[in-house]
Formats: sequence, structure tokens, C-alpha cells
Amino acid sequence: MIQTQLKYGRSEIPFTYDPERFAVLGHDSDAPGLADIEVGNALDMPLGSPRIEDIVGTDETVLIVVPDATRRTAAGQIVNLLVRRLIAAGTLPFNISIIFATGIHRAVTPQEKSEILTPFIFQRIKTLDHSARDLARTVRCGETSAGLPVELNRALLEHDHIFTVGGIGFHYFAGFTGGRKLICPGLASARTISATHRLAFDFDKKTRAEGCSPGRLAGNPVHEAFVEAASKVNVAFSINTIVNKAGEAAEIFCGDPIIAHEAACEHFASTRTFAIGEKYDVVIADCGGFPYDINVIQAQKSLDAAARLCKPNGTLILAAECADGTGRDDLLKWFDAADSRELTDRLAENYQVNGQTAWNILRTAKSFDVRIITELDDAACRKMRLTKFRSVTDSLADVASDAKGAIIRSAAGHLFVNSGQE
Repeated sequence: MIQTQLKYGRSEIPFTYDPERFAVLGHDSDAPGLADIEVGNALDMPLGSPRIEDIVGTDETVLIVVPDATRRTAAGQIVNLLVRRLIAAGTLPFNISIIFATGIHRAVTPQEKSEILTPFIFQRIKTLDHSARDLARTVRCGETSAGLPVELNRALLEHDHIFTVGGIGFHYFAGFTGGRKLICPGLASARTISATHRLAFDFDKKTRAEGCSPGRLAGNPVHEAFVEAASKVNVAFSINTIVNKAGEAAEIFCGDPIIAHEAACEHFASTRTFAIGEKYDVVIADCGGFPYDINVIQAQKSLDAAARLCKPNGTLILAAECADGTGRDDLLKWFDAADSRELTDRLAENYQVNGQTAWNILRTAKSFDVRIITELDDAACRKMRLTKFRSVTDSLADVASDAKGAIIRSAAGHLFVNSGQE
């Protein structure tokens, strides 16, 4: 027997398993974090873009866009070096602002801002908040070629140059995180977020739209809408990190917002895509701990990834602390539906972003026996059709002893495909 640790919030939970029964798939990166000088070297050799010093003039203003508390991007190190570099090139500190790309997530707390940016930067550089429902702070920037409204935070138009700092990972319907997502949906209005996210749902077939899958950019309508929306403002420079298991920047791709992002995504996929010859009766997964299991909305991305490994009607076990609960007060109302068919019909009639999240959870719960180790209350778990357990061992008590299983850590950070598939 072997004991392993599954990440759970900011801690870990133990699980002892038989290696003859359970395969351990995927990996968390053990690559060392980049030293400051290595980050500086990358900034000196941007992809498809001039250097920072050749972009920003002495008297010009800069807006740095960073993710909120639901991401790990090593933003503290990157922003610290970026700000120092801008100031050394002549940019005045009061001409630099930092905004948090929250999309429709909750606001970032002061403590979280300090943790994301480091206390040094948080205390010295002005920070801005985004609210997708604050009409006074959003500006109509036109439409996409498909006629979708593009409404973005006014700050994007009030600064001379925009820098984005984001992390790269798989996204279950947008292909990848980072890059254009810092602008849309990160700094978009609720209306624009809804209009772009609905492209992930096929309203005729009432299922996930074609092309909307993890690891895919080409032919992905959501990704393409995000790119087009982001192009409405002048993103001068994009910094994309790939972090190791400690949350440090292990690799960095920077420069042109499209070229650098695509290069980062291609590299990430080449190291995190695995072929499997069979699916498993039981799949045990964690989300990678905090912040990936901060709430249900984030944790369900790992549930979606783990489901790709599991046989139909198999057992899915997810370790997800969910210290922030569901993540949205209106998420649970979607589970008033009698079953996944009724929820799907409701979503098709009145699309909402959180409705699609609920739909993804419920269709997974319909196809698998989903069990969860979590701090969510029992009533919320039951409403979402998830069975709550105190430990992984307890969750396996009634599972056949000869059932073959897999253990996957940081589930949403991996893409598993059947052998022979691309």
C-alpha cells in the first residue's frame, strides 16, 4: 500500500491506495521557479513585439491587468519586475495602475490584493476594481463580426498602454486560460460575458457547442469571440506564465498578445496532454488545492476534466474544499430543476452563465456517481446531486474491490485523450 496526499484548499488530505488497483496519472510540475534575471531575459526578447522600453513613453500611462484570487499566475513576481522596469524607463509611479480581471466573480479583498501583488506593490501602486454590472464604468466598444456587443471597463480606454499578466492552463470550453481572457471576460460587462459564453452551448442540440473543448483554440467560437472583443482595445504587451506546483513562474511567454499567448498554450498542451488506452471504473481527483477549489464554480472544472477518464456510470470522487461556497448565490437555483433535461430546457430558454455551469455539473452527475470531499454543507451537495463524504476511504467503502481506478492531481491542469485521438 502507498500513501499519497490530495490537495485540499491550503492543506492536504491523506489517502492510502493499492498500486495494483490505482494508476497515478499526470503530474504537477517540479520545474524550478524562474529567477528574476530569467524573467528579465524573457522581457528582453518578446515574441512578435518591441521591448517594453520601446513601447511606453515617459509621460504615458500604463494599465496592468491581473487575474483575481481564483488563479495562480506568479503575478507578484511578474508585476513587481514589470513595475520596476517601467519606472526605470521613465514611467512615473502615479501613471501606473493595476486592475483585477474579475469578470462576474466577486470583488478581490484587500488581503487578496496584497497576496496577488505582494505587499510592496499593493502599498505603492494604485489598484482598480472591476464590476461587470457597473454600467457607469463600462463603455460600448462596438460589436464582434457576429454582432455580439463588446462592453469593456472604461479604464482600458483611459490609459495609453495596456499590459496583461495571466497564467496558462486548460479551460473546459474556451480552450485555454490567460491572454485574451484578461480582457474578455475579465474586464467585460455582464452582457458581453453572457453573449460570449453562450457560444459554448448548442441551443438546437442542447449540448456543448462544437469546437468548445479544453486544449482547443482553432475553431473554438468562444475563444474567437474573446479574441475579437479584446482586439477592441490596445493591449500593448501580454505576459503569460506557466506555474509549477508551488505557484512559481516556471516558464514565461511574453510579447504580442496573440503570438505570445498561442505560443504559451502550445507549449502547455505539449507537456500536459496524455493519451490513455482505457477509461476507469473509479477516478479520484483533486483540483490542485487553493485557489482551484476555492468554490464550486472553480472546482467543477476539475470534475469536468476527471469525467473524461471515467467509464459511463463509473464513480467520480473529487476533493474540493470550496471555502467560498458555491461562488455565486444564484448558482443553486438552477438545481431546482427535476433533472438535467429540465435544466437544459431552462438554459435554452433563458441562458445565464451560471446556468451553464450548473448544467455542466448536473450532466456529469447524471452520467457518473459523483462523490465529493468538501466543506460545502450537506444540503447544497444534495441539491447539486453530489454525495458528500468525510474522506476518500469512506467514499470507496461500497465500491467493488476489483474496480480499476485512477488518481489524478490538479485534474483541470491535464488533458487526457483516448489513444488514437488528437
